[in-house]
Amino acid sequence: MIDSEYTLIIEATEDPEYFGFYSPDVEGFSGIGHSVEDCIYKAKWGIKEHISLLKEQGLPVPSKKSESEDYCSE
Repeated sequence: MIDSEYTLIIEATEDPEYFGFYSPDVEGFSGIGHSVEDCIYKAKWGIKEHISLLKEQGLPVPSKKSESEDYCSE
């Protein structure tokens, strides 16, 4: 299980060299990586920066997910 305060979705792309990721909990947060592990690493640090920017700009910060919301979709 990935320890994250927000839901993270990682998807394969048409290009086998890249995966895309985003958080449905955090509007405007997305990115790409060369592997699932790369996406997890980038998302871990990127989401912290994204939330900091929202706070700095006085924009709403989404609620963190609760442990009961942890899931794995098939």
